[in-house]
Amino acid sequence: MAQNPTRDISSESKLMARVASGDQEAFAELFDSRAPLILGVLIRMLGQNGEAEEVLQEVFLQAWMEAGRYRPYDSSVTSWLLLLARSRGIDRIRRREARSRRELADHTNRALKNCLDPSNLVHERLQVGLALDHLPVSQRTCIELAYYLGLSHSEIAERLALPLGTVKSRIKLGVARLHEWFERPFPAPA
Repeated sequence: MAQNPTRDISSESKLMARVASGDQEAFAELFDSRAPLILGVLIRMLGQNGEAEEVLQEVFLQAWMEAGRYRPYDSSVTSWLLLLARSRGIDRIRRREARSRRELADHTNRALKNCLDPSNLVHERLQVGLALDHLPVSQRTCIELAYYLGLSHSEIAERLALPLGTVKSRIKLGVARLHEWFERPFPAPA
């Protein structure tokens, strides 16, 4: 591997040797000179400043603890730190995604359990019936034909001898009223 002529391997090697020996001033110099760049990369990678700052701390803790493993002829100190940051950032993203999948699965399982609970089904059917009863008959009829019998808008228009636009309007208005109805809080089933 060809050396980068602009990189002072000797000074990087000395700095990291000092860090490896526990020199806190050397570590502070390393942190002050490299942390802004590493943090910028982590923010772009993770999309969240707080999380990027946490990972930055993990990266520099790892650098402090593993400074003796740094090999100056393999890469620059900055490249080595960026490699550590990339690895930790990917780990953080994977944990975040796994947590999201678990939360989605938990939410889905709870929703499915609630849907399959007969008392919830009865309660929901009663609520739908109440909501439909509060609609004007013209809207309720169109919605029932569409959702209970599965008729298309054209089939409903033909069956009720209405213009297609009227059927679509009645369904749209009825569904909007149903949404309003269901946004109200309901008492729990007794």
